[in-house]
Amino acid sequence: MLRLAVLLSGSGRTLDNFHECITTGKLKAQIEVVVSNVETALGLTKAKQYGYPAFYAEDSDAINSLLREYSIDLIVLAGYLKLYQPPEEFGRAVLNIHPSLIPSFCGKGYYGHHVHEAVKSKGCTVSGCTVHFANERYDEGPIVLQRCVAIDYDDSPDDIADKVFAVECETFPEAINLVDTLGIDFFWNRGGR
Repeated sequence: MLRLAVLLSGSGRTLDNFHECITTGKLKAQIEVVVSNVETALGLTKAKQYGYPAFYAEDSDAINSLLREYSIDLIVLAGYLKLYQPPEEFGRAVLNIHPSLIPSFCGKGYYGHHVHEAVKSKGCTVSGCTVHFANERYDEGPIVLQRCVAIDYDDSPDDIADKVFAVECETFPEAINLVDTLGIDFFWNRGGR
């Protein structure tokens, strides 16, 4: 069972999903600490309501100082909207989810609604999500798991976002369980990258 640090910047919808999945046994992990780079993030309030230690930290250095106080195996980016620089000992243990099928619609500037607007603008008939390990460049670390969703011709960017988030809620916990089963090094050592 992996011990998680959850980093977020906003409403905490992914934290809600993690909490529910842990409670029902779908996610075999435990949340040790929640940290946000936004002091007023709703996700921090939710974390406290769930009983998790929850803190504001402005940047990577402040976050890393906090994380050293906890025994964690994996840092999970759950809607964390800055490029996070982990301490050396966690350089390969940062997991992120991206709201598209990498390598499409990823990299700097592609986050949140910007992704879904680009997908709609391009006329795509599928989108999805990608759980991947983070490295020093946006959306370039090893992929753990991807899931696809169909897009109807008349779907708006909001419709696409809803479809993708629904599949994210299944995929992110599944990916964390895979990392627990197969180990972090398995994904970094895979070929084809």
